[in-house]
Amino acid sequence: MIDLREYFYNKIKNEMDHWDMSDAYSVTFFLYSNEAYTYKEYSNVCEFSISLNNETFFKSEYAGDDEGLYSEERWNYAYLEQDDKDMLDEKGMETLFAWYKQEGIENIGYEDPDCYDENCRYIGKGPVGYYELLEVISDVARRLIEEDYFLQRCGKRIPIIIQDLEFTWYVLEATKKVNIHDEAHDFFKALESGNM
Repeated sequence: MIDLREYFYNKIKNEMDHWDMSDAYSVTFFLYSNEAYTYKEYSNVCEFSISLNNETFFKSEYAGDDEGLYSEERWNYAYLEQDDKDMLDEKGMETLFAWYKQEGIENIGYEDPDCYDENCRYIGKGPVGYYELLEVISDVARRLIEEDYFLQRCGKRIPIIIQDLEFTWYVLEATKKVNIHDEAHDFFKALESGNM
């Protein structure tokens, strides 16, 4: 039986154990799906990577710009260093798809066209397989926060920001859920202030 949470917990923690976190201000869990992403006969599958965001990169790239704690450059994935470590390499994809099968999740990548409300706002949860993976990685992120992984590694609590490219409601909810000590306060303040 595949324990996908344990699989990703070990894989993520093993990767982060090698990072220099002395200058870190956040970690990004980037989860995104796109019709161009394929695995075997499936399309619209997930991409999942993690990356470290540090003050040195931020200050060197955006000195003179809006350097505030609530700036888009500090929090929007498009502006970040994106030294991503792929968590869905070949073995990761094999494990994920075996888990989908184990859990009875079918039609991976299918997205219901009726997932929009009367104002054309997206109310769905992404293509089949996305939300299920989001729940798994959210649980892993929360476990790392609960264990005070970052407090032990760099002497402070830093947020795990789960991101896609659109700030979808379910990704924002996941980010709120995992940062149990309000670590993502500055990220959400940037969103609320309209900077992103």
